[in-house]
Amino acid sequence: MGGCTGHAGAGGSGGLSPSIVELFGKILVISGLALAAIGALLWGGCGRGWLGRLPGDIQSERGSFGLYFPIVTCILISVILTVVVNFFRR
Repeated sequence: MGGCTGHAGAGGSGGLSPSIVELFGKILVISGLALAAIGALLWGGCGRGWLGRLPGDIQSERGSFGLYFPIVTCILISVILTVVVNFFRR
Protein backbone atom coordinates (compact mmCIF):
# COMPACT_ATOMS: atom_id res chain seq x y z
CA MET A 1 0.00 0.00 0.00
CA GLY A 2 1.00 3.65 -0.23
CA GLY A 3 2.54 5.67 2.49
CA CYS A 4 5.92 6.94 3.43
CA THR A 5 7.82 3.84 4.47
CA GLY A 6 11.22 4.86 3.15
CA HIS A 7 11.40 2.07 0.56
CA ALA A 8 12.35 2.89 -3.01
CA GLY A 9 9.79 0.66 -4.64
CA ALA A 10 10.34 -2.06 -7.20
CA GLY A 11 14.03 -1.97 -8.00
CA GLY A 12 14.43 1.82 -7.91
CA SER A 13 17.50 3.56 -6.59
CA GLY A 14 15.51 5.54 -4.04
CA GLY A 15 16.38 9.03 -5.24
CA LEU A 16 18.23 11.18 -2.73
CA SER A 17 20.42 9.66 -0.06
CA PRO A 18 19.18 9.93 3.52
CA SER A 19 22.08 12.18 4.53
CA ILE A 20 21.11 14.81 1.93
CA VAL A 21 17.47 14.66 2.98
CA GLU A 22 18.41 14.99 6.66
CA LEU A 23 20.69 17.95 5.89
CA PHE A 24 17.93 19.63 3.87
CA GLY A 25 15.48 19.04 6.72
CA LYS A 26 17.86 20.59 9.24
CA ILE A 27 18.41 23.61 7.00
CA LEU A 28 14.65 24.08 6.62
CA VAL A 29 14.08 23.88 10.37
CA ILE A 30 16.92 26.27 11.22
CA SER A 31 15.93 28.81 8.55
CA GLY A 32 12.29 28.59 9.66
CA LEU A 33 13.24 29.25 13.27
CA ALA A 34 15.47 32.14 12.23
CA LEU A 35 12.70 33.64 10.11
CA ALA A 36 10.23 33.28 13.00
CA ALA A 37 12.69 34.96 15.38
CA ILE A 38 13.28 37.86 13.00
CA GLY A 39 9.55 38.21 12.50
CA ALA A 40 8.95 38.26 16.25
CA LEU A 41 11.59 40.95 16.71
CA LEU A 42 10.12 43.12 13.96
CA TRP A 43 6.57 42.55 15.20
CA GLY A 44 7.64 43.49 18.72
CA GLY A 45 8.97 46.84 17.55
CA CYS A 46 12.69 46.19 17.11
CA GLY A 47 13.82 48.30 14.18
CA ARG A 48 10.72 50.47 14.16
CA GLY A 49 12.72 53.68 14.39
CA TRP A 50 15.44 52.97 11.84
CA LEU A 51 14.35 50.11 9.58
CA GLY A 52 13.18 51.63 6.33
CA ARG A 53 14.49 55.07 7.25
CA LEU A 54 18.18 54.63 6.61
CA PRO A 55 20.21 57.36 4.94
CA GLY A 56 19.81 56.83 1.20
CA ASP A 57 16.22 55.59 1.32
CA ILE A 58 14.21 57.67 -1.14
CA GLN A 59 11.15 59.46 0.17
CA SER A 60 9.30 62.20 -1.69
CA GLU A 61 5.91 63.83 -1.18
CA ARG A 62 4.34 66.27 -3.61
CA GLY A 63 0.79 67.27 -2.93
CA SER A 64 -1.34 64.16 -2.67
CA PHE A 65 1.33 61.91 -4.23
CA GLY A 66 3.94 60.17 -2.11
CA LEU A 67 6.85 58.02 -3.25
CA TYR A 68 8.82 55.85 -0.88
CA PHE A 69 11.60 53.52 -2.04
CA PRO A 70 13.80 52.00 0.71
CA ILE A 71 16.79 51.22 -1.54
CA VAL A 72 19.43 51.16 1.22
CA THR A 73 17.21 49.01 3.44
CA CYS A 74 16.79 46.55 0.54
CA ILE A 75 20.56 46.43 0.00
CA LEU A 76 21.17 45.87 3.72
CA ILE A 77 18.65 43.01 3.86
CA SER A 78 20.18 41.51 0.70
CA VAL A 79 23.68 41.56 2.19
CA ILE A 80 22.48 40.00 5.45
CA LEU A 81 20.61 37.23 3.63
CA THR A 82 23.62 36.57 1.38
CA VAL A 83 25.87 36.13 4.42
CA VAL A 84 23.37 33.80 6.10
CA VAL A 85 22.87 31.66 2.99
CA ASN A 86 26.62 31.41 2.37
CA PHE A 87 27.11 30.40 6.02
CA PHE A 88 24.73 27.46 5.58
CA ARG A 89 26.26 26.40 2.24
CA ARG A 90 29.64 25.67 3.83
